[in-house]
Amino acid sequence: MAQVYPFRAFRYNPKQAPFDRVLTQPYDKISPAMQGKYYAADPHNLIAVEKGRAYPSDTPQNNVYTRAAAAMEDWILKQVVVQDPAPSFYGYTQEYTVPDTEERRTRRGFIGAGTLEEYSAGVVFRHEHTLSGPKADRLELLRHTKTHTGQLFMLYSDAEKRIDALLADAETAAAPVTEMRDEYGVMHRLWVIAEPQRLAAIQKAMADQKLVIADGHHRYETALNYRNERRGRGGKIDPEAPYERAMMMFINTRSEGLTILPTHRLAANVHDFSWSGVRRHLEPWFAAEEFPFSGSGERSEAKKKFLAKLAKARAKRAIGVYPTPGGKKRAFYVLTLREGVNLAQLLPNVSPLQRELDVVLLHEGILEPALGITPQAVKAEENLTYEREALAALDAVDSGRAQVSFLLNPCDVEQVMKIATSGEVMPQKSTDFYPKLMSGITMYRLET
Repeated sequence: MAQVYPFRAFRYNPKQAPFDRVLTQPYDKISPAMQGKYYAADPHNLIAVEKGRAYPSDTPQNNVYTRAAAAMEDWILKQVVVQDPAPSFYGYTQEYTVPDTEERRTRRGFIGAGTLEEYSAGVVFRHEHTLSGPKADRLELLRHTKTHTGQLFMLYSDAEKRIDALLADAETAAAPVTEMRDEYGVMHRLWVIAEPQRLAAIQKAMADQKLVIADGHHRYETALNYRNERRGRGGKIDPEAPYERAMMMFINTRSEGLTILPTHRLAANVHDFSWSGVRRHLEPWFAAEEFPFSGSGERSEAKKKFLAKLAKARAKRAIGVYPTPGGKKRAFYVLTLREGVNLAQLLPNVSPLQRELDVVLLHEGILEPALGITPQAVKAEENLTYEREALAALDAVDSGRAQVSFLLNPCDVEQVMKIATSGEVMPQKSTDFYPKLMSGITMYRLET
């Protein structure tokens, strides 16, 4: 079902552009401060293409997109970026520490050119909706540069781990062609896999797979839109045309090293917020365990116990809460569903699959009925902001930025696969796959 092909990647020439000075995080993770840092790192840093600076003096002839295209052409001309001699797959590992822990993991996958499929074909599945703004930006960039600089992050599921074994063999057979540590301490390594028998074995193992987009929904739909533009211009479909495919990173959900982080919710601007009132409203549905404290010393110990309990109670559908105090009393709380609760009654407007998600339980079972935060308010960003780090989410209450913070456990990758392949989508910011793939480690040109 999944058609995956080797390709001749364009890669940075380390003699002219050291990897640690030119590769970047994905465009949607680059803050203004990171953008400035990347610009200062090296004149050939990918930032000029991935997320270039816009200026008030920009014109249709000279703007962020035309400059990106000119930079890419110049780098290829000067052999700062060079094309590999043979079609290849690319083994890619990321060795990292799981945030907020000391656990080390290695995530392993491979990069290839995957055929673009409409969702209706039942080969590629999404797990979240997209927004029009980012797609318009990425489409304009693709029209100008005709280059995919970042990989789409795709999941497949193979209990036999056939490709994982092939990738491990390739790693032991040769040294990596790329090795660099990013700003988050993640070690990235890349291997070129060009041997015909390995290429054929990977293609065969992928042929019966369904693919779920983990990260890159906007870029996937952008690639589809660009493909359709090119088809319309040519008046026919050429299955071998480079724009019929996109650069993808494929990771097996059954392999070790796959990490999904939760995204916590911060609520503010809630009219007449009262934690005691919220607790009374939730009493029939949720049991609350309290972790009280007074001074800073007690807070540290209470916080430690609170976070440990939240993780331990994951199977019981646990949600952590840290509200502003109604009086002098301060405490953290862990809410867990009471035994025997009828989820169809608590969450009548969502599917049985969605009811198994803690983020849906929070939004539909707590935020809307108990705090009055409607889906419309969430979409308009009237009350909710998001925070990946648990400690930062708690500090937001102490600093006054939030009236209450809700902490979530991460969802399971099998939940993502099940919901996506059933044709459903998850709420925005339900998943945070960590770490991110480095843009520019391989590049896929739609015209050469």
